[in-house]
Amino acid sequence: MTLSLNAKTTLGLACVLLTTVLGAEPAPLAARAPLLIAPTVEGLLVCDAAVKAPEVQSREQATVYCRQRQLDAGPALTRLLDTLEPGGAKGQVQVGYTLTLQLLGLYQHTAEGWRIDTDLVDAYLRIIAQVRRPVVVYLAADHFDSQGPLTQELLKDPRNLMQLRDGKPLELGYFGYRVAPYTLLTDRTIPVNGYRFAALEYVAKRLMALPKPIQGRIAAITLAGELHQMFPDFENGMGAFQNVQVTDYSSASVAGFRQWLERKHGSIGAFNTRMGTSYPTFAAVPAPAREAGKEKLTDFGEHYGAFADGTLPIAGWLWDPQGKIGRFDLYVDGQHIGSVPRGLNRLDVYRAEESIRSPNVGYRYDFDYSALPAGKHRAQIVAQAEGQRYAFADVEFVVQAQGQRPVTGKNPASVPALKEAKALAGVRSWLDMPRSQQEVSFNPLAREWNAYRSHQVLEFLTAFHRTATEAGLPRAKLYSHQIVPKANSSWNHTLFAIETTIASDTPWKQGLNMYGGSTHSDWMRGYLAQRKISDYGVPEFHPQQWKTAGVHLAALQSHYDGGARFVSPYYFSIVPQRFKMSAEHSINRMEIAPDNTKDGSNQLYEAIRTLAAR
Repeated sequence: MTLSLNAKTTLGLACVLLTTVLGAEPAPLAARAPLLIAPTVEGLLVCDAAVKAPEVQSREQATVYCRQRQLDAGPALTRLLDTLEPGGAKGQVQVGYTLTLQLLGLYQHTAEGWRIDTDLVDAYLRIIAQVRRPVVVYLAADHFDSQGPLTQELLKDPRNLMQLRDGKPLELGYFGYRVAPYTLLTDRTIPVNGYRFAALEYVAKRLMALPKPIQGRIAAITLAGELHQMFPDFENGMGAFQNVQVTDYSSASVAGFRQWLERKHGSIGAFNTRMGTSYPTFAAVPAPAREAGKEKLTDFGEHYGAFADGTLPIAGWLWDPQGKIGRFDLYVDGQHIGSVPRGLNRLDVYRAEESIRSPNVGYRYDFDYSALPAGKHRAQIVAQAEGQRYAFADVEFVVQAQGQRPVTGKNPASVPALKEAKALAGVRSWLDMPRSQQEVSFNPLAREWNAYRSHQVLEFLTAFHRTATEAGLPRAKLYSHQIVPKANSSWNHTLFAIETTIASDTPWKQGLNMYGGSTHSDWMRGYLAQRKISDYGVPEFHPQQWKTAGVHLAALQSHYDGGARFVSPYYFSIVPQRFKMSAEHSINRMEIAPDNTKDGSNQLYEAIRTLAAR
């Protein structure tokens, strides 16, 4: 059995498999602070009594039934966790759970207006008091916090929402769930922010009022959720590079962009010199929104597109099960640019081709073309294997000057005398982007716009964290709950604009969600090392793999070895089958259970039990 993993990973996986086959005793875990495995659990307000009551016909009815009787799923949760780690949380690997509180979902409408449902908060806090296990408390307030009755009112007010360039908010869903693109502006006079921050302060005070022994069960608190900019077709649009649309073009956001530019550059003269522009004031600077060559521009500063910030991704996938390939490099116009990062997540390739046994087959180099002269250029991916150089990708692209079609002139230089990659038996690859003759045109102002969009995400998470600490939550337990778009080589990272939130110098500890190959990858380990992140958590985790035994256990083990404080597998459910939706989608494929083979969810179940037993 061979995998496109490094030697250390392959050896570790081999040990797991050998242990499984021969029944050998696994090596003891290295000494460190305990790792908490804290799965997200669905149905924490569905009590045993409602499950047994024949008149209760839905999950919603069950929740009402249980709350009226001040009952909850504490006993069911305890039974579930006892199946994963019998006898309670102890040892080097401990099993607890993640308790999710949707902050906007805590509100109910009363005669006095929208007020926090204190009984609902009581119900959740009872679970922490009853269940004698460590808990990760997730204080959610992002676009997924959209299921409560307050959301419908918030959606009516454009101030609450990020907007596209036409001034309209996005209407989004995610596999049947409503998604609300709430603003990233931090002004508390914006209604959604008033509600979000007030709920955060209220819950924080309630948590800190718990008896000390119960407070001690709270191992970590993750903040806000996956904060990022938004884009159309939320379910499938993360890989869009053509005709892209981004947020936030609301009037308040654009005004903030101009103020940000003034703070950064100091004077309009200095700004114009750096940008090569001639705006009379910062108030005249546009937020880039239209793509040159496809739309009419009043000024080139308006130009925006997937590549307008001067970056051209050169990306695809490579399956090399026997590890034949050593160097893997990018050349442009025959000049060596650098080594191409490999081993990124491509779960789509893993799903599509049965013979590919790992999703960590993606490669990508984000090439800065901004200094290239106008004209035709050539990018090549060149690999060294078996003492020879092989051509793995060869594509031409065209740089336009200020949106004008250039005279292309002669063909660009290239790397000569390369063997064809198909000569390497067992190796497969594909170049996904750029497309042949892709036209690109650099607008320095588009780079500034993307930097500002990233700044907005950072500013909101900073405000959320500051509110949490001022309300009394312990700084040492506060983690982010962020997505890592760069782990996926086919995604358009600039759609999300989150990179500034992931660093070692943020006031919060890093909580990074990991799915697919990113749960166990050299690329992810390198990403954390590059950013000097060692104390981290994984608020959402699922390898989504089923082809090779031992993958899930190796992934959990890698985070034990890497120093993670907690890993939250997504997800378990204690909702009885008669209350569940019958339709299958990508979410319920990930329900972790011994009988759910989809996405290897049954293997993750056994991996949790196995590691907890050590």
